[in-house]
Amino acid sequence: MSVNISPRQLSSGELPALVIDSLERHRLPGSALELEVTESLLMNDPGEARAQLAELRRRGVTVALDDFGTGYSSMALLRQLPIDVMKVDRSFVVGLGVDDGAMAVTRAIVTLARSLRLHLVAEGVETEAQAEVLRSLGCDELQGYLFSRPVPAAEFERLAGLSRGVALARLSVVQGRPG
Repeated sequence: MSVNISPRQLSSGELPALVIDSLERHRLPGSALELEVTESLLMNDPGEARAQLAELRRRGVTVALDDFGTGYSSMALLRQLPIDVMKVDRSFVVGLGVDDGAMAVTRAIVTLARSLRLHLVAEGVETEAQAEVLRSLGCDELQGYLFSRPVPAAEFERLAGLSRGVALARLSVVQGRPG
């Protein structure tokens, strides 16, 4: 389950305790959770953010850098961040096949992620042509409307093969409150 982290959650300094408590309460391993943070969120207080994310990674939680390339990232800082996954923003994906600049940036992000040994996810894939380009570049995962539009919770449970209890436990972690 992937969960987007808000600036308020990260700046509170209580993110590790909140996440660990939710995982323990619902008897889920850390590996069941992927936290998505944007590069701009990490640049606000990289030291504190790095410490919190490192603690969560020690507990098995995967950390993804979302919307990469849309903020003001420092390449020196990027290599020091406790991240496992880099996500290519949809703003680059949408231009594949029609904008040489989008292709160049996407290729550079793929190369960077591979060099840092990060898992690579492309967001906003809407056409088979985009998917084919991203596969040929070496993206590990693709997500977007090509595969599924947003669905109601009950439909998600059915598609994902989740039991009601597991789905509710995961939703409570997503929403940041006890289940």
